[in-house]
Amino acid sequence: MNVPKPFIHPRLRTWPVMPRDAVRQALWTSTEIAAATGGVASHDFQAADVEMDSRDVKPGDVFVALKGEAMDGHKFVAQAFVKGAVAAIVDRPVDYPHVLVADTTRALHDLACAARERSHAVCIGITGSVGKTGVKEAIFACLDRASRGAAHRSVRSYNNHVGVPLSLARLPARAKFGVFEMGMNHAGEIAPLAAHVRPHVALITTIAPAHIENLGSLEAIADEKAQIFTGLVPGGTAVIPADSEWANRLIAHAKASGAEIITFGRSANADVRLLDAIPAAGGGALVTADLGDRRICYTIAEPGEHWIVNSLGVMAAVRAAGGDLASAGVALAEVGGMKGRGARHTIPVPGGEALLIDESYNANPASMRATLKALKETVATRRLAVLGSMKELGDFSDAFHRQLVEPIADAGVAHAILVGEEMTPLAEELGKAGNDPLGKPIAFAHCGTPAEAITALAQFGLAPGDAVLVKGSNSVGLGRLVSHFTENAPAGTAAGGAGPMQRAPRND
Repeated sequence: MNVPKPFIHPRLRTWPVMPRDAVRQALWTSTEIAAATGGVASHDFQAADVEMDSRDVKPGDVFVALKGEAMDGHKFVAQAFVKGAVAAIVDRPVDYPHVLVADTTRALHDLACAARERSHAVCIGITGSVGKTGVKEAIFACLDRASRGAAHRSVRSYNNHVGVPLSLARLPARAKFGVFEMGMNHAGEIAPLAAHVRPHVALITTIAPAHIENLGSLEAIADEKAQIFTGLVPGGTAVIPADSEWANRLIAHAKASGAEIITFGRSANADVRLLDAIPAAGGGALVTADLGDRRICYTIAEPGEHWIVNSLGVMAAVRAAGGDLASAGVALAEVGGMKGRGARHTIPVPGGEALLIDESYNANPASMRATLKALKETVATRRLAVLGSMKELGDFSDAFHRQLVEPIADAGVAHAILVGEEMTPLAEELGKAGNDPLGKPIAFAHCGTPAEAITALAQFGLAPGDAVLVKGSNSVGLGRLVSHFTENAPAGTAAGGAGPMQRAPRND
């Protein structure tokens, strides 16, 4: 019996060959690492990734034994190999496959430079006082969808003098896009990071008084953040928030660096301008934006007015990087909150469920106001807030903490739990009459530690329909409270234990 063969169109017989297909899939070979770092390889090997924390090593990684002020990574070389490392970068011989270098920190930077030099990826750099990590994740999701998995980004909040080189060293030669976050605590930190990344597109999310203790003024913060433009490749694009008080200052810096400029926001003169935003069911919004030559409509999953504006910056950066706007719109509809940065948890309470909003990873005056406004817009029977101290505000600390009374009252917070010594001025203000719409003091508790806050929230008691916002600077440790109520114990019971906090080298 002759069975007819199915017809296959000639174009489908051969998978299209792309230039990147000729690039090896291994991230690094021993020869390449030795050439980049000036080191000597003890064995031949291929590595799938680069890691500097022995606890996070995966099979196939090369482990970089960094030396810090308090810790020497060479003590953990054996542990890295137990977890599957194929080799280590070290400054002394070890009994494992390794590349011997003079200085492991310098070697990491050299490896980052080599990765950037060999890459043909379009690189996007992101900085700002608020929203860097969330915007970085959103841009990555948009470009990764459009490129079918050929995008790379810095993980967690790896945004400082160690995290950025590590993220660059992990940049695959086959990547089409690279998205990198850059942070700072002091003046002079952004420019070296930007010189490492050499972005094609550089985006500033916003300017706010984060680290004002170290920089002294908002003008100085804007000037430091604008140093990201100094690293732009020739013909690169600066993406700037048009609604910022410091927009003209940022634009002047961008022009001085020879950048093309795209602004975004609600402002009438913004290049990517918000036309309309309609709240979507379950949070988020349906956004309509004018890009000058076209209008686009898309949905964002993240709730809050600040995310509506953030999405305009994301779209501006995606377009400047040559990404696909349709794919970006689909991605933004799927990107939810991250751990410590807006993740929403449904937790069981007697008789039903409550909502816990995890913003425990960082806090400054601008982000506090934004998330309290988002709490106001959250449908809930009662709104509760667990607020930790905002760090690195220096002489401005008392005033900025005291000023939170207005957004707390405006959000209709029924009960606030304040954590940390810096919250004392706010506690004093909340104790006064007339803060809530009915002229009564807002109920609150002032705690010294996350364990005390866990007890205070349990004693207050959660009820079905409650929404609980948890926000504070990372060093306050409110991630422990989130872990307790989402993982360790049923809501409404007191306990003092805590889960592990996220590890990541970071700046704000």
